[in-house]
Amino acid sequence: MKSPFTFTHTKPVKSGEKQPALFLLHGMGSHEEDLPQLVKDFTDTHHIFSLRGPIVHEPGYAFFTIEEEGKPVREVFDKVLVYIQSFIREAIQEYDLDPGRLTAIGFSQGAVLAQALGVTLIPSLHGVVALSGYVPDFVKSEYAIQSVENQQVFISHGDYDYVIPSQSGVESKEYFESLGADVTFKTYNDGHGVTPENQQDLTAFIRSL
Repeated sequence: MKSPFTFTHTKPVKSGEKQPALFLLHGMGSHEEDLPQLVKDFTDTHHIFSLRGPIVHEPGYAFFTIEEEGKPVREVFDKVLVYIQSFIREAIQEYDLDPGRLTAIGFSQGAVLAQALGVTLIPSLHGVVALSGYVPDFVKSEYAIQSVENQQVFISHGDYDYVIPSQSGVESKEYFESLGADVTFKTYNDGHGVTPENQQDLTAFIRSL
């Protein structure tokens, strides 16, 4: 891979045919070892790529900077989104992935990027998972939006999220539904995190793809 990202990668057990892949994007201040535990049930069946954000943000890393919550710094966001798009397209070729079975999974700012990938990436993602995220206004109004009519989207949020308000999850659901995506929306009695129930629902969603 020529990508500038630091990342982890696990291969499925089965080989000889194109395989599905999960691309994991962590939250601000975290790292590439954070999210793989959420998808541990799929290590035998999927390629799993977990990317590290390129920006140091103690105690870990970030994918982009923010002006304030809900407003990424546009210049940084645009660049990192293009880099992730390039990473996925390169991974399709390098690892002989099935381009029709690709899923982006993100938490917090990773969920922001996963949703932006969902509406911009060519080839289109089959699955998008947004755990406690939002869709920036400039993505909705200024990006070239691709068809998501065949896309499966899982959006979840904590009812008591103190970092990204739960209303952001509702707005994401409504946005993807307005574009024609098949949306599963779940809320949990939680703050800014992933509960065991949330992980169970996520696992069920990935199995359904």
